[in-house]
Amino acid sequence: MPGNSFGKIFRITTFGESHGKAIGVVIDGCPPMLPIDESMIQEMMDRRRPGSGRASSPRKEEDLVTIYSGVFKGMTTGTPIMIMIENRDADSSAYKKNSALFRPGHGDITYQARYGIRDFRGGGRASARETAARVAAGAVANQFLAQQDIKVTAYTTALGGIQAKKIDPDSMSANPYLLADPDIVSEVDARVMDAVKAGDSLGGIVEIIAKGVPAGLGEPVFDKLDADLAGALMSIGAVKGVEIGSGFESAAMKGSVHNDPILPFGFGSNNAGGILAGISNGDEIKARVAVKPIPSISIQQSTIDENGKPAVISTTGRHDICAIPRINVVCEAMVCLVLTDHLLRFRAM
Repeated sequence: MPGNSFGKIFRITTFGESHGKAIGVVIDGCPPMLPIDESMIQEMMDRRRPGSGRASSPRKEEDLVTIYSGVFKGMTTGTPIMIMIENRDADSSAYKKNSALFRPGHGDITYQARYGIRDFRGGGRASARETAARVAAGAVANQFLAQQDIKVTAYTTALGGIQAKKIDPDSMSANPYLLADPDIVSEVDARVMDAVKAGDSLGGIVEIIAKGVPAGLGEPVFDKLDADLAGALMSIGAVKGVEIGSGFESAAMKGSVHNDPILPFGFGSNNAGGILAGISNGDEIKARVAVKPIPSISIQQSTIDENGKPAVISTTGRHDICAIPRINVVCEAMVCLVLTDHLLRFRAM
């Protein structure tokens, strides 16, 4: 199975399945002499781990990271860094009764078509559990970016169809959904509880901001910075759409409105999302992702079995109601990986 690696210079390869013994990542191309604070890696992991929010799966994983190589006396050595996270609370029993059925909205049917075999336990490699490895790698990249005074933040702007009316990123830590608008928290809470009672799930929108990114990162044709960011964010299983800057709103704008005025102190607006012609312009980089509803729901749905016969399925087990807020730090990690890779490419020129 190819396609498990990401990046050109700062390159990661993730491994493991949802209900296997462990998941992990190998990071190649990390510069030597980078101080690594394992507590900072763990902090990002804790933000992603299951069982940490009202909309989260009750699966309890500590997601404790163990660094097996590439770090000596708290510094990177320039050799491959291997990080592993054990799966300590996997319970495959709920999946056995539906093991021959294809779950709607999941990758079961496409994995079967592609490989002729699939791991039905929690989705195997297609599970969101794989993103824990990305977050571990992103935490290393984040520490590299911190040395360049670059900060990446993700917050929720919509959940369950309820849209933020204002954006105040500083308020997100005060609510369980990382909403940037504290005034809609109670409404979102009620929407989540309704979904729980109905056995359904919800989607939402996450916005990611990168501050301090210098001008000049990216290439103007196939390796555009915004193209790499979009590809990185779209590689997250629950993401079904990506916008950079004004995104789809730009289709309704006139050029006189969409063009960001260039002023002596910078840009007068940021419809470009910090990227022009595939290259960072020194402004804030802004991206948004559309997060689909979790496909594992207890409501009965029509499907087929492995022999093509019609069936009805109700998915049981321990699942999130919404990928938000756990997906937010995954988005941060993927942006950190892209920016680190492009910074190292820029230095290599």
